[in-house]
Amino acid sequence: MKSLFEKWNSINLVNRIIAGILLGIVFALLLPEQLSVISIFGALFIKALKAVAPILVFVLVINAISSHASGKATNMKMVVMLYIVGTFLAGLVSVVVSYIFPTTLLLKTGTQEIAPPSGIAEVLETLLFNIVSNPLSAIIEANYLGILAWALVLGFALKAANDTTKSVIANLSDAVTKIVQWIISLAPLGIMGLVFETISTTGFSSLSSYGRLVIILVGTMFFIALVVNPLLVFIVARRNPYPIVFASLKESGIPAFFTRSSAANIPVNMALAEKLKLNKDTYSISIPLGATINMGGAAVTISTLTMAAAHTLGVEVDLLTAIILMALTAVSAAGASGVAGGSLLLIPLSCSLLGISDEIAMQVVAIGFIIGVLQDSCETALNSSSDIVFTAAAEYANERKTRLERKNK
Repeated sequence: MKSLFEKWNSINLVNRIIAGILLGIVFALLLPEQLSVISIFGALFIKALKAVAPILVFVLVINAISSHASGKATNMKMVVMLYIVGTFLAGLVSVVVSYIFPTTLLLKTGTQEIAPPSGIAEVLETLLFNIVSNPLSAIIEANYLGILAWALVLGFALKAANDTTKSVIANLSDAVTKIVQWIISLAPLGIMGLVFETISTTGFSSLSSYGRLVIILVGTMFFIALVVNPLLVFIVARRNPYPIVFASLKESGIPAFFTRSSAANIPVNMALAEKLKLNKDTYSISIPLGATINMGGAAVTISTLTMAAAHTLGVEVDLLTAIILMALTAVSAAGASGVAGGSLLLIPLSCSLLGISDEIAMQVVAIGFIIGVLQDSCETALNSSSDIVFTAAAEYANERKTRLERKNK
């Protein structure tokens, strides 16, 4: 059994997911009634994700905050600012695109009533009460706002802890991440069950919404990479941004597209930064940091899928609620897990702001895994290439500032 499991994991996850999609379609078309038991794999997959996601968010955020080393003398202020602004703008653009090109999904709402917020006052009230909820209750009830708030508080409080305590937290974070990886390794079976159930009950018409969703997601990510990020570089550095943008997409984005891991792409980005002759004192910190918190692609995924869920359920998102959603998306995207599909597990956090239940939100997560072959690859490519773009932009801005100061003397 162990050797069989190792052999299964040795196959590329993308190939396994494609195989799961194809098998689900074939079984649904040929033996929809005889193999109806296959649909249970999809239900189990959603349940497993629903069980581990709250713990994952809680532990990862605590570890990221508590282990951060402050006070290092590097040119990091501009880099961090670009990471924050870039992630927020990614969420902003995706929300705007979702307004222009609304997308709906096939979700099972059952008899459960959806209670969308009546206005910004109710949104803020829900936000505040969820933040101050009991931490254990927040985890049990999958209250992601409360989970995020308590994780931030505990993370800052544990910054003063000794190395042994921080090591325990880091080990716990690694253990939970490993559990997620085990679940993700079974994603092809879950996706096969989900595709089987969808095709056998609704036919191929259901896939058209997924195709539209993929086009919107990938198109938005390309817009961020080719328009928004270059605009940010030009604003801070006052120089042609496209040489560095194209270089980062070619030498960082393409490898990241296939590895689907920002962390795995850190050595590639380090080598590219050295090739571009960037300041080592800056990029040695900014590249690993960016792999953790610079998540423009994740912000696009979270915002787009959340807005798709809102359109499906008829939840009206007004301007002020959309602004809060964008800010919340930027924060949650920075805490996205480093494993494949990690950003999808944070969708319930943003859905909860709109009054969308965790049960329905996890169905949206499952849809995210179905389209994840392209979505997650493009997301990682955008995230990883942006690390180089923003690191270079910060250094170019610093060089420009130094030149102006010398000129004025």
